[in-house]
Amino acid sequence: MSAEQILGLVTGVVFGYLLQKGRVIRFEKQLGALLIQDMTIFKFMLSAVLVGGLGIHILTDAGIIAMSHKPMNSGAVVLGGVLFGAGWAIMGYCPGTSVAALGEGRIHAAFAIAGMIVGAGIFAEFYPVFSSTIGAWQNFGKIGLSDVFGVHHWVILPVFWILVIGLFYVFEKKDL
Repeated sequence: MSAEQILGLVTGVVFGYLLQKGRVIRFEKQLGALLIQDMTIFKFMLSAVLVGGLGIHILTDAGIIAMSHKPMNSGAVVLGGVLFGAGWAIMGYCPGTSVAALGEGRIHAAFAIAGMIVGAGIFAEFYPVFSSTIGAWQNFGKIGLSDVFGVHHWVILPVFWILVIGLFYVFEKKDL
């Protein structure tokens, strides 16, 4: 195994541990999120986005990494969101939580993982068809929020932090 593979494995194990400790792989948390009655999973994900966004921009500005956005294709985003939501609603797991649940011994999560593998295979097999149909829908290119709003990312990040922390406050106030 290469150092990158070992680092990836360690990172995955730590992420799975955090998912388990945050209780976001519990069925009642997944169901609560789908019914918009328990915001634990959203708070977990938004916390990761806050910290990750900050870290990525620090590393990019320091010249340690180079950021490259994926193209923003509205068709792919809509179809991907529908498939992700349908899979989550049917299985009660998203990709990360399904693997963590299997690691915790929840054998039924293997069906969610099998579905993801089959779906990835179907996507790979039909990629030429998808890229000429759905991929041909409105493609905005490689853009980020700073490109959309025309401001530096160090303006957007604090605003995003404030909005998310405000959202956390609302969730806690409403006991979500």
